Amino acid sequence: MLKIEQLNQYYGQSHTLWDLDLDVPEGQCTVLMGRNGVGKTTLLQCIMGLLPVKSGVMRYRDTDLRRVGAEQRAGLGIGYVPQGRQIFPLMTVEENLQIGLPARRDGLRKIPDFIYELFPVLKEMLGRRGGDLSGGQQQQLAIGRALVTDPSLLILDEPTEGIQPNIVADIGNIVRRLNRDMGLTVLLVEQKLPFARKVADRFCLLDRGRAVATGEMPALNEALIQQYLTV
Repeated sequence: MLKIEQLNQYYGQSHTLWDLDLDVPEGQCTVLMGRNGVGKTTLLQCIMGLLPVKSGVMRYRDTDLRRVGAEQRAGLGIGYVPQGRQIFPLMTVEENLQIGLPARRDGLRKIPDFIYELFPVLKEMLGRRGGDLSGGQQQQLAIGRALVTDPSLLILDEPTEGIQPNIVADIGNIVRRLNRDMGLTVLLVEQKLPFARKVADRFCLLDRGRAVATGEMPALNEALIQQYLTV
């Protein structure tokens, strides 16, 4: 579904992504892993058009993403949950969810009922301001806002960061349900190895801006963990 080849990206004179390859198969959950500062969030921001790309190929289905503006990528069917959630704190839960509706390809202008089935707490708090929610509730709101756009590919940047353990488990169950029961393709950045093993089919390890190992999750062995994940 998403194919990246020989991707290079720079911050000024600093070369951050080096000839990076990534394949995200349709219907699977792929996890990006690596130590802090190796380029995981940078890669997601390149996919979403939030950072410029120097060279390489980024294709989503039959579309060359490098020719598509950032504001148009949600309309292609790519949902994005950024690191830190980035919900609108002064807007209500309902208003935050409604923001995604214009990106829908089917013209629906009503928040789908399945959002409230996945996240019952959001239905209870529709009139509450986003900034008044707990961290876990804000993360659920951010995921719900992305799902409102009716994506075929859902991109999540560290969805468990700073979240209490019971909500982490809930988010894991929701990701599995979206991917395995509803057929949604998922690409996520994740630092927690147990969570990654629970939800992902495939992994890609990044180190110093390069993809150094990829494969099915069972191939993520102790040697790779020690070399690229252990601080």
